[in-house]
Amino acid sequence: MEILVVGLSHKTAPIDLRERLSVSEQDLPKPLELLGNSPEIAERMLIATCNRVEVYAVAEGSVEKAVEAITDRLATHHSLEKSRFVDKLYTHTGAAAVRHVFRVASSLDSMVVGEPQILGQVKSAYSIARSQEATGVILTNLLEQAFHVAKRVRTETGIGASAVSVSSAAVELARKIFGDLAGRTALIIGAGEMAELALRHLLDDGVRSVLVANRSYDRAVALARQFCGRAVTFEAFRQEMGTADIVISATSAPHVILKKEDMQTIIQQRRHRPIFLIDIADPRDIDPACNEVDNVYLYNIDDLQSVVDTNLKERQREAERAEAIIEREVGVFLTWLRSLDVVPTIVSLRQRVEEIRGAELQKVLGRLGDLTPEQREAVTAMTHAMVNKILHQPMTELKRRAALQDGHLYTSVLRRLFGLEDKDT
Repeated sequence: MEILVVGLSHKTAPIDLRERLSVSEQDLPKPLELLGNSPEIAERMLIATCNRVEVYAVAEGSVEKAVEAITDRLATHHSLEKSRFVDKLYTHTGAAAVRHVFRVASSLDSMVVGEPQILGQVKSAYSIARSQEATGVILTNLLEQAFHVAKRVRTETGIGASAVSVSSAAVELARKIFGDLAGRTALIIGAGEMAELALRHLLDDGVRSVLVANRSYDRAVALARQFCGRAVTFEAFRQEMGTADIVISATSAPHVILKKEDMQTIIQQRRHRPIFLIDIADPRDIDPACNEVDNVYLYNIDDLQSVVDTNLKERQREAERAEAIIEREVGVFLTWLRSLDVVPTIVSLRQRVEEIRGAELQKVLGRLGDLTPEQREAVTAMTHAMVNKILHQPMTELKRRAALQDGHLYTSVLRRLFGLEDKDT
């Protein structure tokens, strides 16, 4: 039995190919069933996201045949020639496969290192595989330990603590200015995807109400409805800034829409309460001179990117700590995996010795003549005790050696010495 990973990701394949090979959650049972038809694959699960498509499997027999079976079935399921994607695939076996699964679950192999979504995606794929009875003892233990490793990485490192996107950086800066964002009001001017993302992050962090201003009032209404907010006319946004704590501006205007003198008037109306301005428009919507007004905190796209760059460096340092955790956990899992090899040998050895004990006991009891039940029980107990004491040391040593790299050699020698291979065949 060999643990095997076959897949492609954002590191090896372009997005159009990843999309072509992607599988929705509701459709996962179909390729799992196809993979299950291969005698070379004992256990399997499939994870398919926008950034990766990977099969985790336990190969029975030839690893090469198992890899071929996986690529064949992926091609069949997607009605795609293997030549279209086979050169983009990577293959990991043994310790490398275990390490890869742990790194994926811990978000060390993600496009954005430390992002939390991948763990949920792996858990969902595993749940579907289990519901299809596609996993066995090996993949079950591998994935359960992967989740344990991911939790350790999250709690013992700061890999997910800092913002590494412009939208999340905006929220991080807002928290530094206001502390708690609960109950705050946000005003979005314009529409852009980045502004919407920032607004989503703000709402997740407790922002209470949302105002939306847009040159197209219909667009403002649609966006406000999406965020359970209130639409205002574009001409009224300066007036609304009197109550807003956070303003995200992302219009396509060719000139500045908020000048320093506008901001001076607004801050007086606010009785000098702090206001956080996020200008992510290109060209800029807000006059940089607004930052000279007391209690006005203006950040543009370059400021936010600077925060992101700093945080990415910090995440990289935390990732190195996470790699050390993963390496130790890989060793733990491989020790358990190697111990599986010794179990059939221990069972066979005890069966062989028990057969010998039983046969010899019957011979002795026949020669001893009439014995009382108590005497027969005493003789039988003595033979059991002898067998247990004789087997204790070799079995203990075999279990200990099984955890080492050369453990299989000891298992092989013991099977030959006691003729267990002949017995099993």
